Amino acid sequence: MIHVERAGPLSTVQDHGRVGWAHVGVPRAGALDRPALDAANRLVGNESGAAGLELTLGRCALRVTRDTTVALTGAPAPWHVDGRPAPYGRPVRVTATIAVGAPSEGVRSYLAFDGGIAVVPVLGSRSTDTLSGLGPAPLRDGDTLPLGPAAPADAAVSTDDSAQWTIPPDPLVLRVHPGPRADWFADPLTALTTYTLSPHSNRIGARLMGAPLTRVRDGELPSEGVVLGAVQVPPDGQPLVFLADHPTTGGYPVIAIVMPADLALLAQARPGATVAFRGPQQ
Repeated sequence: MIHVERAGPLSTVQDHGRVGWAHVGVPRAGALDRPALDAANRLVGNESGAAGLELTLGRCALRVTRDTTVALTGAPAPWHVDGRPAPYGRPVRVTATIAVGAPSEGVRSYLAFDGGIAVVPVLGSRSTDTLSGLGPAPLRDGDTLPLGPAAPADAAVSTDDSAQWTIPPDPLVLRVHPGPRADWFADPLTALTTYTLSPHSNRIGARLMGAPLTRVRDGELPSEGVVLGAVQVPPDGQPLVFLADHPTTGGYPVIAIVMPADLALLAQARPGATVAFRGPQQ
């Protein structure tokens, strides 16, 4: 069992999310930096889809009731296991306490436990969805979380270098291809220029601030399906890149779609970061 002594700003249970439910209005959810969660799971001997903790800006303190192996990946943060400094990106044995500080870079750190977090799955996933409310609620002080069966003491764990941190580049260039409503804008992929990441970004979407995009087509758009990475343009012309907890439909035009491989870096970029776009021919 995991006892939450200090939850931090936003700590949630995440796995690979709910796949295949968009047709009934259920978002995918899941880890925003999936490669980081997968690396943490490898380090403790879990399958890649096991549920761990996504810690937004760290500052989380936990206590475990059985010996377990843990690993921290994603945004690098100082952390202590049983009162001693612990190495980033390496498996560590814990008997009692875990304390994770604020990351020095990035936004989201990932903490995996051998056996995974065994909250009850909802529609095939243990992920917290901050939009729909499905899955476990964001952690609060005093919460408890069950752990899955412990791995054997001699179980093999990974120590590969894939868990090492990559600093999001500045500017962060997102590769895109045209969206379904690109024709609502003049030269759509050229019109997407350079923006600043807004502090109002969250797990639903990354809000960008810059030169407003101007439509060449007026009128209302009936709600239609939207996907992970969709770049939606509200009436104020400031683009919004949908992340894991995005709604499954939207009524504003989607000018472009960000390549999935670039979304983990966007999820780790801090407010104020410079974000640019690059189309397939640029």
